[in-house]
Amino acid sequence: SSSDRTYSVEDLTCLICQDIFKEPVVLSCSHSFCKDCLRSWWREKPTRECPVCMRRSSKSDPPRNLALRNLCEAYVQQREQKTPEEQVCRVHSERLKLFCLTDQQPLCVVCRDSAAHRNHSCKPIEEVTKDLREKLRKCLEPLTKNLQTAKEVQMEFDLSLAHIKNQFHQTERQIEAEFMKLHQFLIEEEEFRMKALREEEEQKTQRMKDKMAAVSREIEALSESIRATEEQLRAPDVSFLLQYKAAVERVQRCPLLEEEEPQLGPEALIDQAKHLGNLTFNIWTNMKKLVQFTPIILDPNTAHPDLSLSDDLTSVRESEEERQLPKNPERIINELPVVRGYEGYNSGSHIWEIDVENSTSWSFGVGTESVFQIRDEPFFKFWRVSSEVVFYSLLPQYM
Repeated sequence: SSSDRTYSVEDLTCLICQDIFKEPVVLSCSHSFCKDCLRSWWREKPTRECPVCMRRSSKSDPPRNLALRNLCEAYVQQREQKTPEEQVCRVHSERLKLFCLTDQQPLCVVCRDSAAHRNHSCKPIEEVTKDLREKLRKCLEPLTKNLQTAKEVQMEFDLSLAHIKNQFHQTERQIEAEFMKLHQFLIEEEEFRMKALREEEEQKTQRMKDKMAAVSREIEALSESIRATEEQLRAPDVSFLLQYKAAVERVQRCPLLEEEEPQLGPEALIDQAKHLGNLTFNIWTNMKKLVQFTPIILDPNTAHPDLSLSDDLTSVRESEEERQLPKNPERIINELPVVRGYEGYNSGSHIWEIDVENSTSWSFGVGTESVFQIRDEPFFKFWRVSSEVVFYSLLPQYM
């Protein structure tokens, strides 16, 4: 009533939950709280103290505060019934109930009868809102489809990114493995050639040492004969004459060098030409025995998910595990597994030898580049040989 004092929101707020009272109860100290809030509080405080003044309550089940409950319910009802500002006409302060189809704006009843909207077509807001909501939903459908498509593209890009990373690591490992083979070959080739050089050096060094030892012995013998003969030449006449014959015989017995000076002989020095001549070419020639050229390299980016390629991309077989590959415009999508060669040919005659081993199901063939850009029945548009059919003739437009 008008005699009742006005209550503020703070007066209607529980100090425990900080919300409008729900089933308020009053303590002997005159403080009120929500019934459930007070019970939760007392579960933590067994002494049943008031959360505000800490005065102990004598009752374990405080009485309800009916007056406060009524005030709270009235406040909540009034708050729910209050019309938002946006639903009230700013000019006439009337509730907006109509929609002008001509000016495309909400109206109140007074606005409809005004000169500004005279003879305009108006409808109740509820009817117009229903139609416009439906139109907006239809406008939203393409965006929803685009969003779904964008999400699918994003998932495909994520798969492609993961596949690129996997391709990088796999290719990196294979490159390292191939270069390791070449490195190992070069190391072994170097060791072989260094061993041959060392053996030749040891042989020719020993041969030279033997020759030097023989010359040293001749030098020693000649030096001794010369010394003894020179000593005989310095002897007195009588003594010289008495030993002359023996001295001549000693000189004649002394070994003499050959008529020509000692020679090193053929192949005395290291044959550098043999070791260094065309060294890199000879190494490359030997390296060719290690590698093999393959005229056809398969393109893994065009391989059907059911196919698995060898590490050197020269052979293909049916994959033993299920793989998820990203979409690739170069890959032919069809029921039969296919993989393309990496390089094509513009002219000339070409011959290949293909080993099908003991496979009972195989197929290979050739076709124009445009054939591989067509997705409808590509197998019937190029020449092929298989384990089931000898060949298909090319259609005229593909010849």
